[in-house]
Amino acid sequence: MKIVGVIPARYESTRMPGKPLADICGKPMIWWVYQQAVKCEKLCEVVVAGDDIRIEQACNDFGMKFVMTSKAHDTPTSRLYEVTQKIDADLYLLIMGDEPLVNEKAFNLVIPKDFESGNYVGALTNVLISPTEVIDYSNQKVVTNALRQTLLISRSPIPYPKGTLDFQYEKVTGIQIFSKIALDFFNKTPKSILEKAEENDLMRFVENGIPVIMTVSPYKTVSVDTVKDLEYVRKFIEENYAG
Repeated sequence: MKIVGVIPARYESTRMPGKPLADICGKPMIWWVYQQAVKCEKLCEVVVAGDDIRIEQACNDFGMKFVMTSKAHDTPTSRLYEVTQKIDADLYLLIMGDEPLVNEKAFNLVIPKDFESGNYVGALTNVLISPTEVIDYSNQKVVTNALRQTLLISRSPIPYPKGTLDFQYEKVTGIQIFSKIALDFFNKTPKSILEKAEENDLMRFVENGIPVIMTVSPYKTVSVDTVKDLEYVRKFIEENYAG
């Protein structure tokens, strides 16, 4: 079974232009993600899927495999689909390029053990601990059924705690996996209503009856969405990994 790791990297980030190349202890952000991804022995190769020559140059400078993709993509999943047209594989592991603290141990949790063919979509979640995390709209909460298939992903606190608090809130992380057939389906299917409302492309599968399997990961991820997030990551890496 061939599994390829793909790190999408869009240069013109709305909140942080040039975010994939943000300096962290002398290396671009995507370098830190790439170094964790290549540690996964189940991946045949790891590539950065970018849309700008500046990202390509940084990848060349730091020895990272690079695939140029269109600037027109508005979701990581659509960019991942373009990669499938250039690199053949059974499964594609999507690793968000703005999570430099990702733990390589998390990747094996989302890779299915017995995949053969057909549609397959999976993602990792983290349990949210504090009320602040739960109400933060950037944390996309997920509710699943007893088989861990996704029922709904929302930026709102779901489920609403009216009758009980006997549950845990989970957020979707940037570690997701797709079969080639699932990505083909995604590409040819229009955006769904809830996908548009919540701005989460996994809902395109859910609304069309394709199971999205969620697996809880004990390895916390930190998305760099703001300058404050970047400062936190820089400090963490300086204290734990650098120098």
